[in-house]
Amino acid sequence: MRARRLVAVASVAVGLVALSGCRSEPGVAAYVGDHRITEDAVTEVIDDARAKNPEPTEAAEPVPGQQVRLPGRSEVVSTLVLGQVCERISAAEGYRPQGQAEVAQVAQQLGISPEATYARQVAELYTCLSGIPVGSPVAPTEQELADLVAAGKRAGAVPADVTVEQAAPQLDGEQLRQALATRDALAGAVETYDVTVNPRYRPLEFPVLSFAGQAVAVGVPLGEPGSDAVTDVSTPRPAQTGPADG
Repeated sequence: MRARRLVAVASVAVGLVALSGCRSEPGVAAYVGDHRITEDAVTEVIDDARAKNPEPTEAAEPVPGQQVRLPGRSEVVSTLVLGQVCERISAAEGYRPQGQAEVAQVAQQLGISPEATYARQVAELYTCLSGIPVGSPVAPTEQELADLVAAGKRAGAVPADVTVEQAAPQLDGEQLRQALATRDALAGAVETYDVTVNPRYRPLEFPVLSFAGQAVAVGVPLGEPGSDAVTDVSTPRPAQTGPADG
């Protein structure tokens, strides 16, 4: 059995924050502290991406190796939320970027024109997140491995007849363990921030690690779960003490 390799979305993870109360206002997609991310702002990013990545006409010849994939509203919201979170963490803790994400490279990864505002926003987010310190790789729990295999099957990346025991050795490695570590570390680091997400986007998460084809393997939940209940979804699980892989 050969499970498809996991593909890292970025070399850094993303954080989320705990909620201190319910907020709901017409036309607001999400809040980060006192900052409002409006539905109009999300629409502007979507419209810009559509304008700079027009649908190919029947007469137009397809560009070899080019596959345009416009971002969805949830993707834009998560990027804008995390951009605000990262700016606030960096300012408060004095973090500085350790790397520069190139817009052209990010655009190619996203399948979108480098001229699109969304490509620039994602590149800026990755650059900012490169300055957030991350601890040692974390070994996955049995439940996390089971969930990962299940997600891989839904994505078609793991054959349906393969067991967790068979797939786990191929999926568990340095990429996965670093993704879990960055998810946990940043979730704990920013848990005091106040993020609220419009119910239409719940549950919202940002991918830290994905299967080929964009299906999320490890993601960071943002804001509330898929209901109006206010819960703390950012508390990281206890760190594993076992040896890191790789």
